[in-house]
Amino acid sequence: MAPGQLKVLFVTGEYPPMLGGVGRYTAELARALQAQGARIRILTDRQVMASREADAARILTQTGGWGWRILTDIPACAGAVGADWVHIQYQTAAYGMHPAINFAPYFLQRKGFRTAWTYHDLRVPYLFPKAGARLRHWVTRSPLRVADAVVVTNQSDWESVRGQTLPSQLHRIPIGSDIENRQISTAERRQRRTARGYGSAQLVLGYFGFLNASKGGLTLIETLAALVRKGWDAHLLMIGERVGASDETNFSYLQRVEACIAEQGLNSRVQWTGHQSDAEVAMDLNAIDVLVMPYEDGLSLRRSTLMAGLANGCAIVATHPQTPTPELEPDSDLLLVPPRDSLTTAAAVMRIAEDARLATNLRANARQAARQFHWDVISARHLEIYNS
Repeated sequence: MAPGQLKVLFVTGEYPPMLGGVGRYTAELARALQAQGARIRILTDRQVMASREADAARILTQTGGWGWRILTDIPACAGAVGADWVHIQYQTAAYGMHPAINFAPYFLQRKGFRTAWTYHDLRVPYLFPKAGARLRHWVTRSPLRVADAVVVTNQSDWESVRGQTLPSQLHRIPIGSDIENRQISTAERRQRRTARGYGSAQLVLGYFGFLNASKGGLTLIETLAALVRKGWDAHLLMIGERVGASDETNFSYLQRVEACIAEQGLNSRVQWTGHQSDAEVAMDLNAIDVLVMPYEDGLSLRRSTLMAGLANGCAIVATHPQTPTPELEPDSDLLLVPPRDSLTTAAAVMRIAEDARLATNLRANARQAARQFHWDVISARHLEIYNS
């Protein structure tokens, strides 16, 4: 790599103000890398204004959709900005489920660009109706054979792809929180709860993030119902937007969750905040009693909402990970329960509500655990890759 300022072109299917965790991740990583001296440019969706400057990272929107044309557009853009690296942030729904992005590393390599590829998920693209599982799997994994560096965000994905690329090319780097951590006083917490309509004696569960089938929204509502049946004055604060911008299936799942709330007679106990500033989100995370994240596919470090809960010192109940997650210690940093088990989840919530010392320890340990996911640590790991 030529001496001088490192230049990296990020390619991402979503970016603020679009809704979505991958977009927020990319913005935070760009900000942290630029603070360490790198020059970042963002090639993203046409919904983002072409003239917009965000966090000193120039936004370069693409206007032709995410179809086959990007195989010439991305290398052309990389050449125009003098990129040393092109780093593609991959989440299949963010690219409209189109497979073209999966072949971009081949075309970039032919033009002499070094490429990095981050798997934010390993879901296969739709392709076309008769495309079988083998073809879809091959398309999803094709960047492993070409990219100069492959980043996964959690142990499960690392286990899934190792052996399919050189060990020196594979890196496991967790994501960080896109909500800045806050620690509020007792008086501020009381004021926030009052503003939300909660008293000190009420048990307030929280959930943060978009709803989709993998996040256990139905289990969440059934947990609330179980607590109410046991005599708790329990309420649920749904923090943030209801659905994201990328995956259209999220809306149908939201409708199922809303129907479940109505069927259980819980409408008066569920409050939706809608979109709000990061500072407001942090205040709500500090004000709730228990953050319940009943992921159906298990706890994973690829969940930015989990990271936000840790950073803001939440007492967390989540589901057992599919693979070991050594960064987090069960019963110390958070409580773990089986997926799709509302009764066990409710029991874990009650354990926290009835044990003030446990609640205090969980909150303190969550903040401590979050330190390993700070963006300056994450960006330094990326710089090691780019400078190798």
